[in-house]
Amino acid sequence: MYEETTGAGYAGEKKNSCGQTPVSPKETAAGHLAALLTIFIWGTTFISTKVLLVDFQPVEILFFRFLLGSLALLIVCPRRMEHTSLKRELTFAAAGFCGVCLYYLLENVALTLTSASNVGVIISVSPFFTALLSRLFLKGEERLTAGFFAGFAAAMAGIALISLNGSALQLNPDGDLLALLAAFVWAIYSILTRKISGYGCSVILTTRRTFFYGLLFMLPVLLFSDSQGLAAANHLAEPVCLLNLLFLGLGASALCFVTWNFSVRILGAVQTCVYIYMVPVITIAASVLILKEPVTWMSAAGTLLTLAGLFLSQRRKA
Repeated sequence: MYEETTGAGYAGEKKNSCGQTPVSPKETAAGHLAALLTIFIWGTTFISTKVLLVDFQPVEILFFRFLLGSLALLIVCPRRMEHTSLKRELTFAAAGFCGVCLYYLLENVALTLTSASNVGVIISVSPFFTALLSRLFLKGEERLTAGFFAGFAAAMAGIALISLNGSALQLNPDGDLLALLAAFVWAIYSILTRKISGYGCSVILTTRRTFFYGLLFMLPVLLFSDSQGLAAANHLAEPVCLLNLLFLGLGASALCFVTWNFSVRILGAVQTCVYIYMVPVITIAASVLILKEPVTWMSAAGTLLTLAGLFLSQRRKA
């Protein structure tokens, strides 16, 4: 996979036929490690979210976590973004709307209308949507191979085993459709992130700008929801709530969106997005270690299938 070089390359570097600078093996390894770190943290966020839902509305949790994430990124990198334009700002706004606001709202609403198992399986279709959109809108992305589709099939089978785990798959059209739409919205966000990576700006600055627009789009939802306002904010003084929000804001938002966007810049939208297959595996591991839930043969088989699917999807042509 190659990195776009608008403002990011060095003079005299060799470029491929698409006008892009090759990424070194060291950078590629860093991209994979960043994606793994991101997925590891995202796979454990369900525990913090479950704790916070006792005292907060879903939209309140989203607003507080991304507000904390924005403040953290501002402290880490207080300088302003330069050389922006209306077209770039519209791209940042679209990324904030899709990846920060709309995706999480669709997922949360879907969870109220259908089972968590259905949502877990359907959301994992996102890498497939990302692959299709990347071929349509991104130049220079690698061609999709038979290995990608074989990996997708294996991973989806594994995720279905993990998510269902002996229960029957019951169709709930409204919730299932919203979950499918959420997967498609995340794919759009991944494509937009790949576009943004070509601007040559700091990943922290671009992530901070995306958060800013995401919070703007979230405000109307917060105002017209059943938010408790100051009453909900008072719960921030409780150590359990504060620690879980800090984990979501600083870890799952500030850190993970930076590492995810970094991976997209290095690996490309498709290769990074297939790591989403790992989320149910991490969730199962966290459930066993933290919640002491038992391991069943279906979850074990599903884990192996998902890992095999990830391996197949990441393989390149010789």
